[in-house]
Amino acid sequence: MWQRVPRAEHGRVTENIAGLHMSLPEVLVLPGAVALVVARWFPPAARRRVTIAAGAVFVLSAIVLSVVGIRWQLLPVLAGAAVASPFALSPLLQRRTGRPAWRARWWLALPGSVACLGLIAAGPAAAWAFPVPVFPEPSGRFAVGTRVVQWSDPRRPETFTADPHDRRTVVVQLWYPARKSPAGARRAQYLGRTEHEARTVSDALARQVGLPGFLVDGIPRARTRSVFGAPVADRGGRFPVVLFSPGSGGVRTQNTAWAEELASHGYLVAALDHPYDSAAVVLADGRTIRTRTASTGDGDEDGKAAVGWTAVRAADLGFVLTQLDRLDRGEIAGPLTGRLDTGRVAVTGHSMGGAAALQAARRDHRFDAVIDLDGYPHGPASPSLHQPALALTQAVTPATDPRYMPRLTGALEFNTATSYRLTIPGAAHLTFMDGPLYLPPVPSAVGSLGRTGSPRVVAATTLAFLDATLRHKPVDLPGVLSAYGDLSVHRPGGNR
Repeated sequence: MWQRVPRAEHGRVTENIAGLHMSLPEVLVLPGAVALVVARWFPPAARRRVTIAAGAVFVLSAIVLSVVGIRWQLLPVLAGAAVASPFALSPLLQRRTGRPAWRARWWLALPGSVACLGLIAAGPAAAWAFPVPVFPEPSGRFAVGTRVVQWSDPRRPETFTADPHDRRTVVVQLWYPARKSPAGARRAQYLGRTEHEARTVSDALARQVGLPGFLVDGIPRARTRSVFGAPVADRGGRFPVVLFSPGSGGVRTQNTAWAEELASHGYLVAALDHPYDSAAVVLADGRTIRTRTASTGDGDEDGKAAVGWTAVRAADLGFVLTQLDRLDRGEIAGPLTGRLDTGRVAVTGHSMGGAAALQAARRDHRFDAVIDLDGYPHGPASPSLHQPALALTQAVTPATDPRYMPRLTGALEFNTATSYRLTIPGAAHLTFMDGPLYLPPVPSAVGSLGRTGSPRVVAATTLAFLDATLRHKPVDLPGVLSAYGDLSVHRPGGNR
């Protein structure tokens, strides 16, 4: 099941009203504000009672919101009610003083009422466009736990700095099958271990795409479906491993819905922050490392730079697999020791992370499968891939880089194992991450599959591929994948 509403956590209730994800005080402030505006148009016998009740609901809700935090989406609602309040309350006050009540003529009051209602309507419209994301309930049999680790590679210098003693450090978030947590257990913060980290990362992501940070202030308020530090599941054997690299400027948490779904089905998902590439990486000592991989606007120069960045990412992925193997063997202390099956590993990524996954698979034979989520294949095309591969793409449009499909098709056709390319109708580049959960539903940006449809399709297709390639389940993989879009199957020897 991919959506469950309403939900409650530590006394906070979020309602789903026609796609709106709003807290109970936010829901209540709306009818209170509307009633203050329209009270003037009620019959005289009901006008006083409606005004008093509406005012009480509005004021109490506004007080609660001022304590827990007012989202910018509610400011038009508060403004509309504030403008209407003097006109709604003044007749009541005048009656108490004995003076005759003054009321504006209807042809003067009507435009004002319409304007106030327009302001109030802008609130839920903004909340719908920029909601606090509600993460889908994972469908697997396991609860999901998560933890964050930080590892430094003593063998690799940090190429983004001039310090010869600086060593490459990566921050990795793990999602894993867990025991069911007690009722009311606090779920993990989205985008960071703390709210401060989440806001730091959210602001950095907004700046990267040129948005004011306040527009996406709902993102760091979100809670995911996993629990930090939850005990590892005591069943399920050893967990196959899935490594993930985010898109250019992306962060380790950008595919949380996908990672939680896989973990609920018995996989260990390890997603990386790539310092100096990810928008913002908060280290264990509190330092924040910001991106240095900005585009120059020159396609050729950016292409050359992307090859280098992809190589760094591919090396990061190989290093993290080594660390996970050490963790499983007990060389690194942790509750996952003895529970990771590092003999069954997939490497995955979105956008530039997909390119890094392809390069990592070429360079490192420990990876048994590779998934590219709409990633342009930067870097060398040789040696050939030797693992089963799945490439999920959006539909080709006139705006698509004309080199994209030929390069991707070439990588799949020369694979020594069977490869699949699935073009998903209605998908856009951000369909393959968490973006549809919290960005405006603009088809050109997040696709037209919907806020719940996008994560469901990406999870279902990749999960079927992983089950077939890592667990060797008897799955009709072409049949499953083709149900979601236009499938091309590339078999060794050029047979399709």
